[in-house]
Amino acid sequence: MRKSWLLCVFMGALAWGQAAPASPPQPAPAQPGQAAPAPGGPMQHPQMAPGPGKIAPPPDNSASVPANAVVITIDGVCPARPHPATGAKGATVKPAADTKTITPKTPADCKTTITKAEFETLAKGLSPNMTPQLKRQLANILPRLYAMSAEARKKGLDKGPEYTAAVKFYQMQILSQQLQRKIQDSAAKDADGGIQAYYDKNPEAYEQYSLERLFIPKAKQEQPAEEDKDKDEKLTDDQKKAKEDADKAKTEASEQEMTKLADTLRARAAAGEDFIKLQKEAFDAAGMKIESPTVSLPKVRRTGLPPAHAAIFDLKVGEVSQVISDNGGHYIYKVDSKDVLPLDQVKDEIHNKLQNDDAKAEMEKVTNSFKATNNEDYFGPPTPGGVNGPPPRRMPSPHMAPPPTQQQAPTQQQTPPPAAQPN
Repeated sequence: MRKSWLLCVFMGALAWGQAAPASPPQPAPAQPGQAAPAPGGPMQHPQMAPGPGKIAPPPDNSASVPANAVVITIDGVCPARPHPATGAKGATVKPAADTKTITPKTPADCKTTITKAEFETLAKGLSPNMTPQLKRQLANILPRLYAMSAEARKKGLDKGPEYTAAVKFYQMQILSQQLQRKIQDSAAKDADGGIQAYYDKNPEAYEQYSLERLFIPKAKQEQPAEEDKDKDEKLTDDQKKAKEDADKAKTEASEQEMTKLADTLRARAAAGEDFIKLQKEAFDAAGMKIESPTVSLPKVRRTGLPPAHAAIFDLKVGEVSQVISDNGGHYIYKVDSKDVLPLDQVKDEIHNKLQNDDAKAEMEKVTNSFKATNNEDYFGPPTPGGVNGPPPRRMPSPHMAPPPTQQQAPTQQQTPPPAAQPN
C-alpha cells in the first residue's frame, strides 16, 4: 500500500514513453527494492549477485554529497513560478524585488535544478526505504514529468475541474498511505517494549517438538477395471442403483477394516515398534501404489499441525497419541523430544506479531468509524461479496501442514498430508 503511489508515478511516466512515437519500448517499472532493468535486458534483483561477466552496481556514495548540491539539472524546462500571494479581500500582493521571478524568453533559456535535499524529500515521501537503484530510476523519470507538466500548464490543463478533482483524490490517497505508515511506525515502537512480556505470557507458542506420525488411509484403494466401466454403461437404472448400494456397503466395510487396522497399529506403536515399518504396513494394507510418506516431523510447533491434532502437544516425551480420525484418514503421533525456543531466536517473530496486531487494531478503528451508502439508481445493486465478488480462499501458509480433512472419494488415491515444515 505504501508504495502504490510510487508505482503509479513510474507506470504513468513509462506508459507515456511507450506511447510516444519513434521511441523504443520502455521496460516495465521495477518493484520497490528492485534494480531498474537495463535497456533491452532482463531485470536483475538487487539482492542477487551479478553473474559471470556481469558488472556489479556502482557503490552508493550519495552520503558524501552535500544537501544543497544540485543532483539533477533539467535544461529547457522553466521552473514553475510561485503563485502570487493574496492580501485582504483577495488583493494580489506584489512580491519583493529580490524574489521576483524572471521568465526566460524561450524554453532554451530555462533551467530547472533539483538539490539533494529536495530529491531526498521526494524519494522519502514516495517510499521511506527507496534503494539507490530505484532512486536512479526516479531521477531518470523526473525530467520527463517536469517537461510534460510544464507543457500541460501552458495549455491550461491545471485549471480544469477534472484536474482539481484528480489532485484531491491523489491527496487523499497520499494522506491515507502516510497514515498507514505512521500507524506501522508507531506500532513498531510499541512492539519493542512488549516482546519479553509476550514471550513470558505465551510459553506454549514457542515449544518445539520432534514427532513421528503414522497415516492410515480411510479406505482401501481400489481402481475399477476398464471392462467394469463398460459394463456399468449398459446397466439399467435398477441395476445401477443395486450396484451403488453394493459399492457403498463395500466402502463401509473397507473403512471399518482400516479403522480396526489403525487401532492395531496404534497399540503396536505404543509398544515400541518402528514407525517406518508400521507406515509401510498401513499403505500395503490399503493397496496404496505410492511410496510411504515420511514419518519424521522435526521442529514442529503448535501452528504446524491442524487444530484437531493439537492434543498431541499435551503428551509427554515418549508417549503415543490415540488415533485421530477425520475425513482424510487416521493419524497416530509419537513425541520424540520437546524443547523451548530461546527468546533471541523468536524475538523478531514476536515483534512482527505485536506490530501487526497493533497496526491492525488501529486501522480497524479508522475503517469502522464511517458508513457509506451508494445510490443504487446510479451504481446499480451491490454485488454479492463486494464489487469484485467473493474474496478468494486463503491459501495455507507454507510453514503449516494442510489440514487432513478433505473429503475424498473411495476410488480416489488417498495420500497423507505432507510433513510439517520447521517454523
